Amino acid sequence: MPGAIDQVDGRSLPLSHITVIDLTRFRSGPTCVRQLADMGARVIQVAPRTVDQAIPVHGCDYQNLHRNKRSITLDLKEPRGVEILKRLVERADVLVENFRPDVKRRLGIDYEALRAVNAGLVYASISGFGEEGPYRDRPGYDQIAQGMGGLMSVTGAPGEGPMRVGIPVADLTAGLYLAQGILVALLERERSGQGQWVRTSLLQAMVNMLDFQATRWTMDGEVPPQAGNNHPTVFPTGVFRVKDGLINIAATTQAQWEKLCAVIGAHELAEDERFVRPKDRSRHRDELTVELEERLATIEADSVVECLNAAGVPAGPILPIDAVFANEQVRSLPTVATVEHPVLGSIEILGIPVTLSRTPGAVLTAAPEPGTDTDAILEELGYTDAERVALRGACAG
Repeated sequence: MPGAIDQVDGRSLPLSHITVIDLTRFRSGPTCVRQLADMGARVIQVAPRTVDQAIPVHGCDYQNLHRNKRSITLDLKEPRGVEILKRLVERADVLVENFRPDVKRRLGIDYEALRAVNAGLVYASISGFGEEGPYRDRPGYDQIAQGMGGLMSVTGAPGEGPMRVGIPVADLTAGLYLAQGILVALLERERSGQGQWVRTSLLQAMVNMLDFQATRWTMDGEVPPQAGNNHPTVFPTGVFRVKDGLINIAATTQAQWEKLCAVIGAHELAEDERFVRPKDRSRHRDELTVELEERLATIEADSVVECLNAAGVPAGPILPIDAVFANEQVRSLPTVATVEHPVLGSIEILGIPVTLSRTPGAVLTAAPEPGTDTDAILEELGYTDAERVALRGACAG
């Protein structure tokens, strides 16, 4: 289907041969689709006739989530809207949706229904709790998944109760996992010629992201407690107070521990029986924190960070968001992209966090106004002028 930019500066975009139908809302689904769009996939956003203003179209969040797309407005509660969607599916490689399981079946746009239209379709789903099980039809949101998936129980200071993470980590990771699954399914399709149903959920993603905290339970029978800003199992790794603020230090090996002591002039701590071995330092972490901060209290953050890194001990400042984007290292990376929006003008949104040496992706266009490409897409699908006029009830934004 036309509409993609196949090349940038004479180079091909890696997914420019892939067409994606985007039925997603909110954050997890759009996060998935963004990975494909940024690598050149030809994405057609199917927007509802009434756009949910939970994420305002001209707000920074919507613009960052929905760049690099075209947009058609369809009413999928009308048979003609579903008919148009199926015509889109005939020419598509991927469809991504994050409806509750019962909704897509009620609309007649579930995997089995659309596989009958295109056997090569990779149909990708994100739900709150999965397609099976007693919670399958519950609505799912990021913070609910953070709580049920265990993350909030290990986040925050000891004894202060559960704490949510400061980003929508369940939404984001579910979207990333689904994008990975889609790419694997596309690779497998090259061998089999068949599409398949790829699915994940916020809850699955959140449990998987627990990683070693989860296996402390599954293998060792240990329920991990909150550890605040300290690493749960390795010390000294955490936040430490210095003369003019707070920094992160990660002395994870015995050699790094000894170098830390040398840099801050605390050789005696390296020989203290309370702190000699890793398990001793972890057991006596409160006492060690007092000892370290007593020495660090005379050193400014920039100085100690530079000296520790020079000695091979990871350390870094703790920056607010404005200072992040002013940081010299952040500025040296493609962390920000500038695009032109017809209403907002020139805007800066996040760049692509992975670089391919020969065929990198690109952020080329701002998020579309919902439905702005409806007539052009219908024409590409073969609808005549008269048919497009007749379809306004199913498509009008």
